[in-house]
Amino acid sequence: MVNVSQETIKKYSEKYSSVCVDKNQIDPSLYEEYGVKRGLRDKSGKGVLSGITNISDVIAYEKIDGESVPCEGRLIYRGYNVIDLVNGFPKDKCQGFEESAYLLLFGSLPTEAQLAEFKEILAGCMNLPKNFVKDVIMKAPSNDIMNSMTKSVLTLASYDEKASDLSLDNVLRQCLSLIGRFPMLAVYGYHAYNHYDCGESFYIHRPDENLSTAENILRMLRPDKSYTELEARVLDIALVLHMEHGGGNNSTFTTRVVSSSGSDTYSTIAAALSSLKGPKHGGANIKVVEMMDDIKANVADIHDEAEVERYLSKILNRQAFDQRGLIYGMGHAVYSISDPREVIFRSFVEKLAEEKDRQSDFALYSMIERLAPEVIARERRIYKGVSANVDFYSGFVYSMLDIPLQLYTPIFAMARIVGWSAHRLEELINVDKIMRPAYKSIVSEKDYIEMTNR
Repeated sequence: MVNVSQETIKKYSEKYSSVCVDKNQIDPSLYEEYGVKRGLRDKSGKGVLSGITNISDVIAYEKIDGESVPCEGRLIYRGYNVIDLVNGFPKDKCQGFEESAYLLLFGSLPTEAQLAEFKEILAGCMNLPKNFVKDVIMKAPSNDIMNSMTKSVLTLASYDEKASDLSLDNVLRQCLSLIGRFPMLAVYGYHAYNHYDCGESFYIHRPDENLSTAENILRMLRPDKSYTELEARVLDIALVLHMEHGGGNNSTFTTRVVSSSGSDTYSTIAAALSSLKGPKHGGANIKVVEMMDDIKANVADIHDEAEVERYLSKILNRQAFDQRGLIYGMGHAVYSISDPREVIFRSFVEKLAEEKDRQSDFALYSMIERLAPEVIARERRIYKGVSANVDFYSGFVYSMLDIPLQLYTPIFAMARIVGWSAHRLEELINVDKIMRPAYKSIVSEKDYIEMTNR
């Protein structure tokens, strides 16, 4: 066996990464010349049409006299406005996640009897194979809980005798199983990391089959299993708002692409998890929290709007925070005037901030929500309006719920697994064709050169 040190491999990679850049750099003008939609979007941010779905709709424009005019954003689940869904949930029960999951999977609002049966089925899925926590989750724990979840999902395939069976009833069984297990995979993965890597106490609370998904997440996460009614309700709403967002978002599109190849459910969902964890997708709320901490650390008076505005300008011009020129939580690929999820979140955020005595933080968030679009409009060439998106407040909500930073994106995944499942089923039912988009090659053929002549 060749004995090459990791340091040698590291130096080799550093040396040849510049070669990769040199050999792979493409003239940006060629994208326009060949009509390539980078990011599968045009200049206005509109996505390339690549499919049809009956699951949800994201509305940001209305046709008026033949023209597309920006409107208040709307998110539609199976024909129902998500705002109406949230307002319609019983105030004395925490079951928005379960009710919305039934709606997205089966296409209609559940009756009381149907919802009770569905909750019973999900409760039956809140289990893991014998010794799975010890043999899988506790082995090689990671501070990246999304990676831990992906490992666990792929390993679960080994416990499923029908892992590759694509019959609809089997795929639905697998999806329901993962929906029920995701909170356990995430929370237990965090506890393993927190114990082995951080030296904290290790405890595993089993979910209570009589509680909702949101309640069980808080129960399993906290040492004393306690939570308030408002905390559970806010988390329940957060799960509903993150559950689905059209077929074109990155992780759902990944689900469709991998499903189209005929791959199994576990591989498909693992791919979706890998897509979601990126900071441009599900990891964006972490960047918002980090940015807000940076603002509080570098702005002398966070009540001074002029000073805050100047610092936002520095962030936008790559002079502050992470030097990437982004005010995180602002702007969306589709919405321009408003993100309906953020609008709903904001109303609950204020109530939770009062309960948690975080009114000062809420005031800063509200100020930046108002100032950032003005700064961006003044200093950037934009093709559509900019408003706060769902990520702007979600991280703040999770921090008030005492959810650790490592679980912010996994919380997103616990919700979005429902949307992924619905889209996987829809893809398998309607499309028997592998997705294969085209790439324009600009490579020119060359004559082979013998080794001695290179």
